Amino acid sequence: MISSVLSWVWIGSGVLLIISVLLHSPKGDGMGGLASSGGSMFTSARSAEDTLNRISWTLLAIFLGLAVVLSAGWLK
Repeated sequence: MISSVLSWVWIGSGVLLIISVLLHSPKGDGMGGLASSGGSMFTSARSAEDTLNRISWTLLAIFLGLAVVLSAGWLK
């Protein structure tokens, strides 16, 4: 029972982790950033990016922790 609930939480955290990583803004423009004016270097949404980082790290910790617990077989 507990193992199936934790499996669903593990799957949900994996899906949410994928979504949160995809929501991140790209850090660099690559070669196209060399010709830009440099105005895009500073963004006003810094706190939103920090919050998204915290959410991503928390989801990663939950995902990896549950992966270890579920794969070790400690719940049998």
